[in-house]
Amino acid sequence: MELNRYQKVALTTVGATIFLIFVGGLVRASGAGLGCPDWPKCFGMWIPPTSVSELPPAFDASQFNVLKTWTEYINRLVGVVIGLLIMVTFGLSFRYRNTEPAVFYSSAAAFVLVLIQGWLGGQVVITGLNEWLITLHMLLAMLIMMTLIFAVFKASERQLGTKLSPSIRRWLLGSGMLLLVITFVQLSMGTQVREAVDVLKNMASPPARELWLSQVGSIDEVHRSFSWAVFILGGILLYLVRRQASHPLLARMGNWIFGIIILQIATGVGLYYLGMPPVYQVVHLVGVAILIALEFMLLLIVAHADEKPVEG
Repeated sequence: MELNRYQKVALTTVGATIFLIFVGGLVRASGAGLGCPDWPKCFGMWIPPTSVSELPPAFDASQFNVLKTWTEYINRLVGVVIGLLIMVTFGLSFRYRNTEPAVFYSSAAAFVLVLIQGWLGGQVVITGLNEWLITLHMLLAMLIMMTLIFAVFKASERQLGTKLSPSIRRWLLGSGMLLLVITFVQLSMGTQVREAVDVLKNMASPPARELWLSQVGSIDEVHRSFSWAVFILGGILLYLVRRQASHPLLARMGNWIFGIIILQIATGVGLYYLGMPPVYQVVHLVGVAILIALEFMLLLIVAHADEKPVEG
């Protein structure tokens, strides 16, 4: 499929947004959220220090950890790049203003949302990593990603169009929508688990890392048990798309979705039984972002599919 400039930039921006979620996961897993204790500068500097000797006098040397500082600083730089990419995407969307208004308005929405996201990132630092703001920050990143995916789809609808029988289309829509909703429920419960872990970490005498998940309460048990619903619905979706051989992209997306569901379950098990390895935290977070992206794109393709005449 040959892509025009808007499609290339918008797709790049979607990928970059997922990469930003990955970098945010690194910040989270490494405990670097306050690696830069101020905003928008870092230790009062636009380029942060590389040693304690470079710290301005107003800052306590005990706050400084060069690895955490530069991890958070790189996170901010990537965020700036994403903002610029979304701005370019919005600029290129003007070509669709009359022919496909949905592309223009969804690109504009992504631009507004990324401005809010930048402000919200500052509030997360200013409030000392408030748990609710961290959750809102992550959910807004998911919303930006989905808004961009919608814009890409509307700009590429002719290339991605397919025909489905009415019955297959209904089943795919139903199971796909339910899977997306349950994935978001899982994401919500996962953020509650993370908030409970934050409370444990900030206690005067915090328990050992490997004991965190065993002490967060029933929410983690529900979160882990609910993964079976995602697994079953993912299996149903995979079965349905494999029956629809006329659109190989749907079959591939079904394979990817089911594969990532298995990866999510595996990393979830690893987080619980292996003492929350930081690398598993990052993979688990990026995995759910990619899963939501694929589920949403598949739903868009199915929802806009033409009906194929029933043979017989």
